[in-house]
Amino acid sequence: MELALAMPVLCLLLLGIVQLTVVVRDQLVVIEAARVGARAASVALDPASAATAVIGGATGRNARVTTGVDGRFVTVTITAISATDVPLIGALLPDVEVTGRSTMLMEPP
Repeated sequence: MELALAMPVLCLLLLGIVQLTVVVRDQLVVIEAARVGARAASVALDPASAATAVIGGATGRNARVTTGVDGRFVTVTITAISATDVPLIGALLPDVEVTGRSTMLMEPP
């Protein structure tokens, strides 16, 4: 009888852990994509288009990409939405915005 009472709570807890894992994975993907985009932008003649081209394939989702050049440094910021679509938990939580930022020194042409 106690197991029947605890099972729904245990299932919700496990689904919550799965959803947290999905959000953390999306955060890591966005951080890595920002690093790769900053590297591509640091060696390109047109940093903004180089970063956007590389990041579009890396994230696989609609992400906002911002590229800024400040002197000899290029900064790439990516913001994406991590959907909370795990059953039961997704209905309880709103979508999470994940952000990654990377700054690199521009290479001489």
